[in-house]
Amino acid sequence: MKSVKITSISILVALSVIAGYFIHFPILPQAPFLLYDPGSVFLLIGSFKLGPKTGILMCFITAILFALITGQGGPYGALMNFLATGTLVFVSSQIYLLHHTKKGAILGIILGTLAMTLVMIPANLIVTPIYLGVSREIVVKMLIPAIIPFNLLKGIISGFLTFILYKRLYPLIISK
Repeated sequence: MKSVKITSISILVALSVIAGYFIHFPILPQAPFLLYDPGSVFLLIGSFKLGPKTGILMCFITAILFALITGQGGPYGALMNFLATGTLVFVSSQIYLLHHTKKGAILGIILGTLAMTLVMIPANLIVTPIYLGVSREIVVKMLIPAIIPFNLLKGIISGFLTFILYKRLYPLIISK
């Protein structure tokens, strides 16, 4: 990997971590503990320019750094962050790589959002009981009113913000 590409990756990861650290808020009144942050926007933009494999790498680094810097969620939080954002970023950028158009980007974000939502159902059923020390039945009861809508909204909001910022940040990302 060339130093200019590493620099672009580093800047995008830093922006993602900073955005997640300083900007986070609940988006569902029934689940105020589920916080949205716009960090995935920078990872989406970067993966659209640098490709899905680099997008996954950026998600992994971001999840680890965020957990280390904030202490939020520890290894379980890092795992859930990586699963959610990694799925969104990988699927979205893979579709965009195959269909390098505005419609391809929209389709990618829609399919990435759906994939993230589907992946987070079993992830929450497996990890959340361990992480929070609650029964699986409690997590099952949270799926429809909280977990599924949260992931759908997270993808929609991140996708919308990506479209707003993409043209402005795209030229700053060096892929060579």
